[in-house]
Amino acid sequence: MSTPSELQAGLLRNARWRPWEFAVWALAFALPAVTPSHALMINEIAIVALFAMSLDLILGYTGIVSLGHAAFFGFGAYVAALFAKHVMPDPTVGLLAAILASALLGAVASVTILRGTDLTRLMVTLGTALLLLELANKLDWLTGGADGLQGVVMGPVLGKFEFDLFGQTAAWYSISVAFVLFLVMRRIVHSPFGATLKAIRDNRLRAMAIGVPVISRLAVIYTIAGAVAGAAGALLAQTTGFASLDVLAFDRSADVMLMLVIGGVGWLYGGVAGAIVFKVLQDWLSAVTPQYWMFWIGLILVLLVLVGRERLLRPWTWFGGRSARKGAKA
Repeated sequence: MSTPSELQAGLLRNARWRPWEFAVWALAFALPAVTPSHALMINEIAIVALFAMSLDLILGYTGIVSLGHAAFFGFGAYVAALFAKHVMPDPTVGLLAAILASALLGAVASVTILRGTDLTRLMVTLGTALLLLELANKLDWLTGGADGLQGVVMGPVLGKFEFDLFGQTAAWYSISVAFVLFLVMRRIVHSPFGATLKAIRDNRLRAMAIGVPVISRLAVIYTIAGAVAGAAGALLAQTTGFASLDVLAFDRSADVMLMLVIGGVGWLYGGVAGAIVFKVLQDWLSAVTPQYWMFWIGLILVLLVLVGRERLLRPWTWFGGRSARKGAKA
């Protein structure tokens, strides 16, 4: 059994930044300037990557299965849009308001996932998102209903940077927020708190037996994940100037789950990688085959599940083990 000092050393070792991580974020901040024609797509990728990382906090690191994570995304979008329309147009203040409101929703909703099986959580989380969707539809005097919340005008970021039609300011704004929240999440998952989350994921009964406060840990991480998802939704509403029922739709929850399937769960960069691959494939396939792009994405997902992500990345393992490697060398 590892000693406390060895465990602490392991946490510190895992928390160190790798050189490739600096390169990834440097490239992310440079892309809107290098490829300004794709700034709007880069902005969208940054938003859905943040959304995917928030789901990975509860799915990959804690083992909480959810099909209603769009509830927090959509709630954050509507709060940010309503704040800009009726209170003040400052995007940073509106973002903070959306994060706090989504965190409160996450704290309330965390009660629903503390007990029951994975199937129960699937149904409860899905039901929560559907309830919010119907509520937003019925309160059309506030949310705009099926027509969406229109007339949302955002002020300049930090009072200096106006949102432009090409989306460069929006892209840098979303990437900056995603980076700051990524640092927070990275610190959480590589802390002793994060280690207890993994213990709960691996064996909840054993975690309870060694004294881990499972109930409070689940409530806290669900609240944090809700806040981060709300921030992603707020970014979407602020950078597009619009919020509609689509932000609460089941498709949002399904898409973000697919991103984690593609990128991998249990590491934050899986959400980033999955978001990039999913959005690029969606954009390319919808342009090539507008009617059948979902079929090809589904086929890729089936291959990932049947073959395995690691084997797809290592072609010499496609035909099995050492014999394939020997044949490749020959």
